[in-house]
Amino acid sequence: MNDPDEVTRRTVLAGSAAAAGLAAAPVIAKEPLPVQKASARMTPKMQVALTVNGAHQILELDPRVTLLDALREHLRLTGSKKGCDHGQCGACTVIVNGRRINSCLTLAVMHEGDEITTIEGLGSPDNLHPMQAAFVKHDGFQCGYCTPGQICSSVAVLGEIKDGIPSHVTEDLMHVAYSDAEVRERMSGNICRCAAYPNIIAAIREVHEA
Repeated sequence: MNDPDEVTRRTVLAGSAAAAGLAAAPVIAKEPLPVQKASARMTPKMQVALTVNGAHQILELDPRVTLLDALREHLRLTGSKKGCDHGQCGACTVIVNGRRINSCLTLAVMHEGDEITTIEGLGSPDNLHPMQAAFVKHDGFQCGYCTPGQICSSVAVLGEIKDGIPSHVTEDLMHVAYSDAEVRERMSGNICRCAAYPNIIAAIREVHEA
C-alpha cells in the first residue's frame, strides 16, 4: 500500500492540471472602488504685510509658505537662492530687522510688519553696495550660487561686531573686536562649494577697514 504522503508522478500531474484549469478560468470583474474626492475645504490664505527692500508689500499667502518662497515665487526676488532648503547652506540668507536669518526656515506669516532686505535691496549693478564691490574686487565667488547669501550675511556680520554681539570665539565678551577668526566663525553657516573662503574673508576685511 502506498504512503498517502508520498509524492508520485500521478499526484504531480493532477496538481498541475488543476492549477492550469484555475489559470484559464475567466476573471470576474469587480465593481470599481469609488473615487475619493478631494476635500473642497482649502487652507485659508492669510494677508501678510512686509516691507521688502524699502517697499511696502501686502501678500495673500498660504500660512505654510516660507519667507524664501514668498520672496522668490510671489515677489519675484530670485536673488536669494534655495540651496539645501534645510537651513544648512546659507544660500537663502536675508536680513530681517537688521539681523540675518535663513529664510527657508521661517514662515512668511511670522514676519508681519518686519523690514526685510535681500541682495536686490543692498545695491544695483550701477550702484554696488561696498560689500558687493569688495566681493567683485577680491573674486569672492566662482559659480555665484551662494554669493547673495554670503553678501547679506557679511553685511550683517559687520553689524553684529559693531553692536558688540559676541560669537563662540570671542575672548572678551565685554569687548567684541573685529578679527579674521571672528569673521570665519560667524560666516561658518554660509557654505561655498567653490571654496572661495580666503577671498570672502579678504572682501569683508576691506569693507571693515574702509
